[in-house]
Amino acid sequence: MTPKEIFLAALAGRPGSTEPRLPRAATGSATCVITTDLMERVGVSFPEAHLDAELMARLSAAGHTELGFDNILPMFSVVHEAYALGCRIDWGGPTRMPDARASRHYRMGEELVIPADFLDHEGCRVALEATKLVRQRYGDSVAIVGKAFGPWTLGFHLFGVEEFLIATLADPDAVRRALSTLKEVTVRFARAQIEAGADAISLPDHATRELCSPEAYRDFLADLHRELVERIPAPIILHICGDTADRIAFIRETGVACLHFDSRVPTRLARELAGDRLRLMGGTSNFSVIREGTPEVIAADVAEKLACRIEILGPECAVPLDAPWRNLKTFVAEAHRQSARP
Repeated sequence: MTPKEIFLAALAGRPGSTEPRLPRAATGSATCVITTDLMERVGVSFPEAHLDAELMARLSAAGHTELGFDNILPMFSVVHEAYALGCRIDWGGPTRMPDARASRHYRMGEELVIPADFLDHEGCRVALEATKLVRQRYGDSVAIVGKAFGPWTLGFHLFGVEEFLIATLADPDAVRRALSTLKEVTVRFARAQIEAGADAISLPDHATRELCSPEAYRDFLADLHRELVERIPAPIILHICGDTADRIAFIRETGVACLHFDSRVPTRLARELAGDRLRLMGGTSNFSVIREGTPEVIAADVAEKLACRIEILGPECAVPLDAPWRNLKTFVAEAHRQSARP
């Protein structure tokens, strides 16, 4: 089986099963796996790779060609839609990710206007062109995962985190109107990436415990995520940072194919909460394992994930830029070694 076939079979298989028909466990990530020393190895660096389709395609492919993951995710940062929607962006550098700062000050309750041509904006256009390049170069050998941010995260970018969160209590109807508008950005960008060659869509929506109670997830986001599943014609991998244990019961009812979970949810607990309706990806600490881990620590983490039947092994979130790329390569090799089946 090809890496793409293994990845997509794991994404579609029965949750919690060992999938004996696969020759090994799937490996991958729904977030960025690029590090500063991997940029040096490939000869392509941030910030240039954020806004040049050729450089984005070359650098993102290193997640497969250099590290061995079963998928390629062309976008590295969290700001492409925000840029296309009018936010001012600090594009960072080789040791610092981009940051979005609103250049247009939306007030909660003010009508949001999504430009009809926002997909033609540099922020979206470059990612779509890079996705096409990756598909042309790797065909059906490796899975391509697009990335479209959810409406909750887009609300943070356009209104500011503080104003948005205050409004969930002070003016919940205004929040719902904003989310209803912003979901169209998610749908259109996701569909465009699928047309460009993406096999699945990463849906980061930062409804973590620190920024969203489980009741807020239930009341504001669960139905929206369910709608996104219905309207986006590809498997959706929901990514939420932090401790999501108190909302996994709601997440598994949305119909998303997979939850990309954080190490702050113990692996065994994540498996128990996900049950037989939700597949799991990640859960490996970016710090104690990916950045600081010895080969022995990495091997032990892989063994834990396999024992708990995590469908796709990989890091919990975007890896720290100062992590050593060789640790990521070791992680993937160890996952393949431990899970290899005759």
